[in-house]
Amino acid sequence: MKAFAALFNAIDQSTKTTIKINALADYFNQADDVDKIWTIALFSGRRPKRAVTTTRLREWAAEVAGIPLWLFEECYPIVGDLAETISLVLPPNPTTDNRPLSQWINDLREVYKADEAAKKAFVLDAWARLGGTERFIFNKLITGGMRVGVSQKLMTRALARATDRDEAELAHRLMGNWHPDDTTWHTLIEADDASADASRPYPFYLAYALEDGPEALENPADWRAEWKWDGIRGQLILRGGEHFVWSRGEELMTDRFPELGRAADYLPEGTVLDGELLVWHAGADHPSSFNSLQPRIGRKTVPKKLLSEAPVIIHAYDLLEWQGNDIRHQPFAERRAVLEQACASLPPDAPVKLSPQLPFDNLSDLHRYRDGARDAHAEGLMLKRSDSPYLAGRKKGDWWKWKLAPLSIDAVMIYAQSGSGRRANLFTDYTFAVRDGDALVPFTKAYSGLTDKEFREITAWVRKNTLQRFGPVRQVTPHHVFEIAFEGIQASPRHKSGVALRFPRMLRWRKDKPLEEANTLDDLNEMLRIYG
Repeated sequence: MKAFAALFNAIDQSTKTTIKINALADYFNQADDVDKIWTIALFSGRRPKRAVTTTRLREWAAEVAGIPLWLFEECYPIVGDLAETISLVLPPNPTTDNRPLSQWINDLREVYKADEAAKKAFVLDAWARLGGTERFIFNKLITGGMRVGVSQKLMTRALARATDRDEAELAHRLMGNWHPDDTTWHTLIEADDASADASRPYPFYLAYALEDGPEALENPADWRAEWKWDGIRGQLILRGGEHFVWSRGEELMTDRFPELGRAADYLPEGTVLDGELLVWHAGADHPSSFNSLQPRIGRKTVPKKLLSEAPVIIHAYDLLEWQGNDIRHQPFAERRAVLEQACASLPPDAPVKLSPQLPFDNLSDLHRYRDGARDAHAEGLMLKRSDSPYLAGRKKGDWWKWKLAPLSIDAVMIYAQSGSGRRANLFTDYTFAVRDGDALVPFTKAYSGLTDKEFREITAWVRKNTLQRFGPVRQVTPHHVFEIAFEGIQASPRHKSGVALRFPRMLRWRKDKPLEEANTLDDLNEMLRIYG
C-alpha cells in the first residue's frame, strides 16, 4: 500500500503530465505484477464493490474520533469528500502495516460477505494500522470512490515507457471487459496475443472542437464532411459468431441493443464498425431525438414494447476491422470506400445504416450545411482529412467537430446549493425559472459555466439573500438573471415546466438584465415547438 500511496501522492499533487507519467512508469517498473494490474484497474474505473455503507462509515468514524455524529455530518459537506472527511477527523497515527495494495483489496472483498460486527472490526483495525495517505486510500477503496486524474492516454504513455511497447498497441490492450480476477499483468500487457478477447473494441478516435469555422483547414479538397449525430458513439463488433456493442466510455452495452445482433446476417465475420447509436423508425428519413434513446440507456434488459417504440440502429461512419484485418492504418478515404461497398446491399430493415457524406466544393457549402444541421436532426458537422488514419484518443489536426451554436434562454436563479470537492464551501449548483405572469416556474438546474470569481461573488450574495432553507438547498430572492445554454429541448411530464433541457449550463451572468426581462414560459414552449 505504501508504494501505491506514494504514486497516488505524486499524481494528485502535480498538474504536470511529465511528472505523472514518470511516477507511473517508475511504479510499473518496480511494483509486484498483481499490484500493477490492480493499479491499472483502479485508475480505469474497475473498483471493488463497496464493502460497507457510507452511513455506517460515518457513524464509526464519529465514534472513533470521539465527536457527535451531527458534528461529523456538518464537516462532511464542507470537506466535500467522505474519505477525506474520515481521514481528517480520525486521530492521526503512523502507518504500521506493510501489506501490498492487492492484499488490502482481497481483504476488502472478503469482508464484503461478512456480518456487520466483522465489518466494523475490520474497518476499525485498518484505521488503527494505517495513517496519512494510506488511510485515505483505504477509505476510498471501501467507499468505492477511487477516482484519480489519470486518463487512458496518460496511462498508455506511462506503460509504453515502462515496457518499451507501442503506445497504440497498449491502448488497445487496455480496452474491453477485462478485470484483475480474470487476467494477469503478463496476459494483459506482455503476452504476444493480446487480441484473443473477441469482444475487445479499439480505442476511439476523438475529434477536437472547431471554434472559428473551417477557414483555417487549408485546401477543402483534402477534407470529407458528414453530419455530427446526437446519439451514443459506439462500436459494433462481429467476431467469433457473436456481436458486441461498446460505448465510447468503454461500457459493454450488448444486452441493451439486441437488435444490432442481426448485423451478422449482412456483414462478414471480423467486422468492427464505428458509428452512432440512434433511434430510427422504419420508413423514417431521419433519426428520432436523443430523448427517445434515453429509455434504452440505463436498461440491462429491453422489453418487446420498448424495442418496438425505440428501435436502435448503428449509423456507421467508419470501418476499423474488415474480414478480421485491422485497417485503422489505412487512409480514411480508403476505409470509407470499403464501408460504402459493405453497406451497398443492406436491406432497409437492417440494423446498420451508412452515415452519408456531404458533398461540397467550397467553404460556403460547409457553412450552409451547418446552418441546416437542426433540420437534419444533427448537432453540426464532422470534418475529417481524407488521408487520416484512425488513431487512438484525441489528436489535433485530422478530425474536427463543428457544432451548432447552443440554444439559449435567459432565466432567473431561485435556488442555490453547495458544490462538492474543492467547491464544497461555495454555492455553485443553481435552479432556474422562467416567468409565467407574476409567477416563476422552475425548469432546469445548472452548475457549470462560471468562473471561480463569479461563484465566490454569488456565494456571498446567497448568504445574505436566503429566504428559506430546505436541507442543503437555499431559496433565494429572485433577482439574478443568467443566460442558460443547452443542446436540445424536449417535452417532459415529470417537470413542472413541461420541458427538459439537454446539457444545460450557464453561458454568462446577465448583470445587465433585470428580472422583468428574463424569458417567459411561453418563450420556452415556443422553443419546444420549433426545436423539440
